[in-house]
Amino acid sequence: MSYLLYIVFSFTLFLSCQDSKKKVDTQTVITTKNLQQSLINKNGTTIKTRFNPPEEFTRIQTNKNTFAHYLQNFPLKPHGSEVHLYNGDLKYRQDVHAAILDIDVGNRDLQQCADATMRLRAEYLYGQKEYDKISFNFTNGFKATYSKWRKAYRIRVQGNKVNWIKTNSPSVSYKSFRKYLVMVFSYAGTLSLEKELPSRQLNKLEIGDIFIQGGSPGHAIIVVDMAVDKNGNKIFMLAQSYMPAQDIHILTNPNDRKLSPWYATQKLEQLITPEWTFTKDDLKRFH
Repeated sequence: MSYLLYIVFSFTLFLSCQDSKKKVDTQTVITTKNLQQSLINKNGTTIKTRFNPPEEFTRIQTNKNTFAHYLQNFPLKPHGSEVHLYNGDLKYRQDVHAAILDIDVGNRDLQQCADATMRLRAEYLYGQKEYDKISFNFTNGFKATYSKWRKAYRIRVQGNKVNWIKTNSPSVSYKSFRKYLVMVFSYAGTLSLEKELPSRQLNKLEIGDIFIQGGSPGHAIIVVDMAVDKNGNKIFMLAQSYMPAQDIHILTNPNDRKLSPWYATQKLEQLITPEWTFTKDDLKRFH
């Protein structure tokens, strides 16, 4: 492995979601106070029950036990909640979110952008007991599989070398699963996840897909809900974490106050979100 790769590998968690020129002017961002009231049920406790699609759209129905169903029905914190960082401080911007997912962020600066998408995917698979499907690559290409972790193997990182070591007994508890994720978040990020996931065309967009730009900085967001009109036009909702590690939150739409927090696929070339701009070619899907 080259010295450059080692540097990237070692500092991924510090660089993966840094601020960049791709941020949107704060004056264009919508707050929860001026979202279209017809699109919000303040007493709703999940993504599906908190947000209504616009009148001409029908929410896409999902099958039980699928990743899409898991995300659509993800619990939310009470309406009006503020985004907190991993250390309990408030995020410096409270004007980019429409809601906050009810899931912890941990107590370290690890669960940033790509990490949040991996957390949601891993939690879903863990809940379905599909342990063999929980696997993420480190930035240097090392394949960190949870099924091996459960068999009492642990990951040892020494400089730029990574390998499995055998421990005394299997670890199948949820607490151990979370320790596995801490290891993943420490050595995986936008660089590795972008390379690992297959690309998808925008016209094939599904709930659970992610928009990702790998790099230092880089960013990743996940599609958590979708709706469609009678002409087949689709709208979708996005969630993100950011840097520093913070509550995963539903993004507002800075370019369409009437549609926010939904985004439209029609004529989409650039996906402009409150803190990052993607292109339609940045779309990926988990295996």
